[in-house]
Amino acid sequence: MTIKTEIRGHVGIIRMDRPPVNAINHDIRAGLIAALVALAEKASLDRIVLAGADRIFAAGADAGEFNAPPTDPTLPQVIAAIEASPLPVVAAIRGACLGGGLELALACPWRIADPSAQLGLPEVILGVVPGSGGTQRLPRLIGLEMALSMISSGRSLSAAKALDAGLVDAIADDAVDAACAADLTEALVRPAVRAMPAPGAAQAAVADARALAGKKMRGQAAPLVAISLVEMTASTDFDTGLAAERAQFLALRSTPECKALRHVFFAERAARLPDSLKSAAPNSLEKVVVVGGGTMGAGIAYALVQSGSSVTLVERDDDAATAAQSRVSGLFDAAVARGLIQVDKAAATLAGMRFQASYDGLADAGLAIEAAFEDMEVKKSVLTALDTAMPDAVLATNTSYLDVDVMASWLADPARLVGLHFFSPAHIMKLLEIVRGKASSDTALATGFALAKQLRKLPVMVGVCDGFVGNRMLQRVREAAEHLLLEGAEFTQVDRVMTDFGYAMGLYMTQDLSGLDIAWANRKRQADARDPARLYSRVQDEMCTAGRLGRKTGEGWYIYEKGADPVPNPAVAPLVDAEAARHGITRQPMTDDAVLNRLLLALINEAATLLGEGIAAKAADVDLVLVHGYGFPRFRGGPLFHADQIGMAVLLEQVKALEAKDPIVWKVAPLIERLAAEGRGFLD
Repeated sequence: MTIKTEIRGHVGIIRMDRPPVNAINHDIRAGLIAALVALAEKASLDRIVLAGADRIFAAGADAGEFNAPPTDPTLPQVIAAIEASPLPVVAAIRGACLGGGLELALACPWRIADPSAQLGLPEVILGVVPGSGGTQRLPRLIGLEMALSMISSGRSLSAAKALDAGLVDAIADDAVDAACAADLTEALVRPAVRAMPAPGAAQAAVADARALAGKKMRGQAAPLVAISLVEMTASTDFDTGLAAERAQFLALRSTPECKALRHVFFAERAARLPDSLKSAAPNSLEKVVVVGGGTMGAGIAYALVQSGSSVTLVERDDDAATAAQSRVSGLFDAAVARGLIQVDKAAATLAGMRFQASYDGLADAGLAIEAAFEDMEVKKSVLTALDTAMPDAVLATNTSYLDVDVMASWLADPARLVGLHFFSPAHIMKLLEIVRGKASSDTALATGFALAKQLRKLPVMVGVCDGFVGNRMLQRVREAAEHLLLEGAEFTQVDRVMTDFGYAMGLYMTQDLSGLDIAWANRKRQADARDPARLYSRVQDEMCTAGRLGRKTGEGWYIYEKGADPVPNPAVAPLVDAEAARHGITRQPMTDDAVLNRLLLALINEAATLLGEGIAAKAADVDLVLVHGYGFPRFRGGPLFHADQIGMAVLLEQVKALEAKDPIVWKVAPLIERLAAEGRGFLD
């Protein structure tokens, strides 16, 4: 039963009960109307309290229903029933009150929240707009500027901020008890939110919201539509605005943008401990060791201690340990400056960490993560030392490319090694690739998933290969871009088509930011295994040899001067021309569409190969890795969701055409051939 009712003296209580988040589906909607009617018939009652079961009010409409036509009763019909109820309905809000949940609360004449409440209209994050009056009621209640800031970005307010804004009427530790006892005199005499005066116009706020949406959610339709709907409230009557909102909601929910965002949303929800590991007991994370205090190790250690683990950071000598402590301290300083932590708590937390230059006193920790330099000999020295110092712990390597199975062979018990590939900055990026080695035990893997949960990261389990999922695909798209340059594309063109597609930054601007020497070191590591018949461009190697390493040296693909925007580096063109001539290639201009299509085909074909090899378990995992780790635009759904929109037959034809020209680089993934023959997509 999704709706539960009870009578408490003069109060009828309706609770939405659909774990885990009380997503509002047809059963909830029908149950709410039935309960409102039934309770209104009881003469002994003077109010109805609407609440959610357990620790949540309602996190919004059930996005799983977006693919089907609306069914009665719709959410607007439920809201109309609340507003028409002969008994005043008080919203008792605990936890998430989002989307359709907040629209229900806005229909109530009185709203009481407990301190845990979070209130917002995040629909734009799913590619739609509020569809049941949110864009029209919220500005009338809290003003156009505040409503714009919430609706156009999808951000929510805490209970305290909601009280300050006038979104809720009171805060109480037990919202239901407070709603049962509240004096509703004021609620009964003030108008319903829909009948409140229109808010004042705020042209500057509207312009700012459009500019911010264009920057933060570039290429997406829903935020701009939402802004226009909110803007309407200053000059349009409620019913006209409500009709416009509903029409836009219904139109947007069937767009590719909305479908892509829903795909990512459900993929994120599915990123959790697999059923095959649920019986495995993870090691304790009460005490964790991090080896290596560079940028990555410091970020990992900071994230761990902030999440509640006691952390010891080990470095190679005292000077390095002091430098590591300084890096972690800098992360705390940044958090204090942003208001994320109080000064005294930051100091106490840092003081509780251990920084040392030995492997002594580590045996009682349940997990050790090595984040040392990306070199097999360095990794071997660290892991063998940990093998002796921590005989009962799960050991993890944060390698980005190196062979986890080889590393496991160095240990007395290879089963206790797992790969934990963090993304930089480790304390911010949500993605965590959990690398399953051939020998990795269920305990080691379960510990990795437990760590991801503690750190609130998205875990994706991957297999062992050079670069795993994300970096292997990155290498392939980089190679495709290098070949495009030889054929006639410009590096600025590559960056432009990527940002036009929705990336925050193009491939070459990103390389300059991270430093060209990082990829150079990896290419040198791979040189002996490279197929001599495979087309290889030396342009980047020559740039590195010349010291053009990107922002850190003032020039790379672009030139960086203080106080000026980056400009294309004129030294690049001669290098590209010479390299094309070396390979006997006559460069010809290329269209933007051709450049973008080639880059996407490289990603898709490599992803299909990874799936076929079992390195990735499912298409949604690949999409999560690329969206959260490599900037693939979220509103495109990830490379394999995007591939399904193109169609498998079209993809097969295009990759085969490239394979005919270069069968080494463009070998068609067998999975694409099979899916095309079966008439299926990656996500089927």
